[in-house]
Amino acid sequence: MKAYPYIHKHPTTGNTKLEEGMDLRDHFAGLAMQKLMGSADVDDCCQSAYSWADAMMKAREVKNEHP
Repeated sequence: MKAYPYIHKHPTTGNTKLEEGMDLRDHFAGLAMQKLMGSADVDDCCQSAYSWADAMMKAREVKNEHP
């Protein structure tokens, strides 16, 4: 799943193109990293950020299964 998909319109031709944006998992990891920075060494911080991101992705799946 992508975060921030958008349609790009060329300024002179008017042609449009779907730009997918970054992965939602990477976006979640970046948000988690903001909180984790300074709490551990870089490798631990990165691993923890993706663990948080994976948990957020899993929580989205559960929410989507129960309307």
